[in-house]
Amino acid sequence: MNEKQLTSDARGHQLTNINVWTPDSQWLVYDVRPHGGSFTGSTIERVNVKTSETEVLYRAGEGAHVGVVTVSPDQPVRYTFIHGPENPDAGWQYDFHHRRGVIVAEPQRAQAVTLDAMDITAPFTPGALRGGTHVHVFSPDGSRLSFTYNDHILHELNPALDLRNVGVALSAHPVTPPKHHPREYDGSHFSVLVSETTATPQPGSDDINRAYEEGWIGREGYVKPDGRRQRQALAFIGDTLSARGEKHPEIFVVDLPEDDADYLKAGEKPLQGTPETLPAPPAGVKQRRITFTEKGIATQPRHWLRSSPDGGQIAFLMKDEKDVVQFWTVSPNGGKPVQISHSASGIQSAFSWSPDGKSVALVCDNSVMRLDVESGDMHRLTGRTEIAPCADAVVYSPDGSQVAFMRQVGEFAQIFATASH
Repeated sequence: MNEKQLTSDARGHQLTNINVWTPDSQWLVYDVRPHGGSFTGSTIERVNVKTSETEVLYRAGEGAHVGVVTVSPDQPVRYTFIHGPENPDAGWQYDFHHRRGVIVAEPQRAQAVTLDAMDITAPFTPGALRGGTHVHVFSPDGSRLSFTYNDHILHELNPALDLRNVGVALSAHPVTPPKHHPREYDGSHFSVLVSETTATPQPGSDDINRAYEEGWIGREGYVKPDGRRQRQALAFIGDTLSARGEKHPEIFVVDLPEDDADYLKAGEKPLQGTPETLPAPPAGVKQRRITFTEKGIATQPRHWLRSSPDGGQIAFLMKDEKDVVQFWTVSPNGGKPVQISHSASGIQSAFSWSPDGKSVALVCDNSVMRLDVESGDMHRLTGRTEIAPCADAVVYSPDGSQVAFMRQVGEFAQIFATASH
């Protein structure tokens, strides 16, 4: 158990829950929020896991704040993160529906390219959004990104209609809206929503009023029951209502087109939305429900759905019959969930898969643990401490040799790494 503290200055250091390592497993990227809920950091940085050297990758200006950074899995290395509004004023401040994704690429780090175009003046522009994006994650091949979304137009109409959704941004298809409002801007990617929500879900149905905590399925997608490979797909949590009207978070999957042109085709509703409706998924993109649990999957600790590298298993947290949070998996084709862990104390954090798909890293019993997915056995990677490591992120390196995590040290979170065996 040879954990190493990598940061130590008197600031918060926040890892995102996935893709925080550079592809060579040498650097970890982070933002400097005082704590996860305070979006007040002005820099995106990285730290070398061997030398603890730190570098500033991007510094925001004009009163804007930045955070929640992830790295592309391929070359050239690109960093994507949330960027708050410049020159915020009384009418436009950082909020769920007032933020955007940006990309900074090596080696021209100072240049931040806006990912998702903004158009809040009707008629809206296909490929542009009308609100804010969050937790931008590159697909395993680096060709597109997923994100969660909140809508400015419907927030202004009625905040209860501003439902969290999941979207995809497609590279090589820049969007240039007319820009009739000072807060509108161009985007380097064509952005669409791929989930579908309703403010009034029918109890006992597959309707959802919130889509969130998404994850790409497999390095190359997954294999369907008929043997065909679905190469691009996302899993996400959707909040259903039980027959008794209780909130039941369940797992949903959307199969995505391989051909970029298919993202540009509207379905029954316009891609860009209307003044009264949210943007809608492209033609042929339809969410389907995967789990039908008795009580819903766990949402505490907060975690994101994560697929095994081969795409065969979607991992999530759910309470067992003793009301203890455990690690489970389910096929993207549906079927009965399989309980993997049998911990007496329960899982305490988000998690990540090892590159070989044989184990996951997570926090349990106040230690960073390696969970063997086949046997369900747990192995401590760090000693048990009075205060558990932070729950937000426990992330395997791309080469599988290390696990990054955070600990609260005094007032602030600091970044640590430990060997994975």
